[in-house]
Amino acid sequence: MKIEIILLLILTAFLWGTTPVLEKIGLGKVDPLTAVTIRSIAVTLALVIYLLLTGKIRQVFQADVKTIAIFSVTGIMAGLFGMIAYFAALKWGATSQIVPIAATYPLVTAILSVLILGEHVTPLRLAGTVFIVLGIWFVQL
Repeated sequence: MKIEIILLLILTAFLWGTTPVLEKIGLGKVDPLTAVTIRSIAVTLALVIYLLLTGKIRQVFQADVKTIAIFSVTGIMAGLFGMIAYFAALKWGATSQIVPIAATYPLVTAILSVLILGEHVTPLRLAGTVFIVLGIWFVQL
């Protein structure tokens, strides 16, 4: 793996690892729907500014209908309903338990990739899936 990719993954892990702690603090004063709304407005504004500054705003309007539909549906699934559920769990549960369990979404992705996309299960992928399930069990202890 290239060093650039590794550095991007380290940055991603840092950003994704930091935000739940800050979100837990923020959820002390608002309900999950309000939190998702504030977060979504901030992200939308940042994206529009970035797209305008880089001249990439045209690409948004050039996307085909299927692509727009896919990202609209997945945005509503993960960005709205998933975030509301996650923020509700984060508000009322222990961050150290909620985040690892929420981070098991690759297990769902792996199963659906086999069932819907026809991807093959290798022994290593199967072992990884078993470790995910064991990790969920350990976090609950």
